[in-house]
Amino acid sequence: MEEIDSERTRNWIEAQNKVTSCYLDAIPARRTIRQRMKELWNHEQFGVPFQRGDRLFFTRNDGLQNQPVLYWMASREDDPRVLLDPNELANDGTIALTGIAINNDGTLLAYGLSSAGSDWQEWHVREIESGCDLDDHLEWIKFTNAA
Repeated sequence: MEEIDSERTRNWIEAQNKVTSCYLDAIPARRTIRQRMKELWNHEQFGVPFQRGDRLFFTRNDGLQNQPVLYWMASREDDPRVLLDPNELANDGTIALTGIAINNDGTLLAYGLSSAGSDWQEWHVREIESGCDLDDHLEWIKFTNAA
């Protein structure tokens, strides 16, 4: 198991998934439970808005997205602009925004990403006005935030 990408480990995982799937697929109420869970979870969700400098920031998920999207507004009257959409970073939606830090004047965003539920993160810095990432890039980060 220490060699996560070895053929032996992959074969073991496939065998375990097959046993699990056979058991779960045999549960008579599974389809009903899945449908009810979708009804409960598939609704628009907003994160708590916050301000840095003159800018407002918040997250939003339309209810069907794998990951919430980070938005910003120059003022309360402006339309929200996408600052970072993790859903666009992987076709299967498994890259998640794990943390953010925005400087006091609201011009720079430090953000962490993880892939496929991993504890390992990569951190980047983005210029908010342009939406462009700077050259700053840290890898192999675990259990931390930026400040």
